[in-house]
Amino acid sequence: MSTKCRKTLGVAAVIVLLLVLDQSLKIWIKTHMSLHESIHVFSWFQIYFTENPGMAFGMELLDKWILSVFRIVAVAVIGVYIFRLLGRDVSFGYIACIGLIFAGASGNIIDSVFYGVIFDHSYGQVASFVPYGEGYAPFLYGKVVDMLYFPLIRLDLPDWVPVRGGQEFIFFRPIFNLADSAICVGVAILLLFYRKTLSTSFRK
Repeated sequence: MSTKCRKTLGVAAVIVLLLVLDQSLKIWIKTHMSLHESIHVFSWFQIYFTENPGMAFGMELLDKWILSVFRIVAVAVIGVYIFRLLGRDVSFGYIACIGLIFAGASGNIIDSVFYGVIFDHSYGQVASFVPYGEGYAPFLYGKVVDMLYFPLIRLDLPDWVPVRGGQEFIFFRPIFNLADSAICVGVAILLLFYRKTLSTSFRK
């Protein structure tokens, strides 16, 4: 088996495995929990069902359909980049990191594009599959399912603390999913170990 073939199978396995895990968990959450329901696994870790209409970690920066189209275009560009990398003398670790980013972005695209038209809403109820087009939102307007919540530190701030004095402080507050994690891990490894490869690969 050629090196290119091994790399192709390896990165395909990374992408497929992550997409299967990401979508399996999201579908389980949608079909077993109502919105804002939580399962306390540990004091510092909860499965907390929320839906994100915007970007990673709950940020909302763009209109929903613009964001969905942007995600689709970005994933297409990353996919072409991966295809080009497979024919070059680039380490598998680097390609796998790009694959993590591709899979993470793709996983959230599936939610944004399809969940609104195949699921009913989760407000006060457990969602179920519905006939295509009869869901809670139009095509491209679906919400991304988030569920991983790590309130590692919870404390009441003293009154003398500026701005937030007397309020509860929680670290880490954002709620995210496996797809978000894959993107962050992929980017972090690239910046830590593959900065030179990252800077030179776009010049070829």
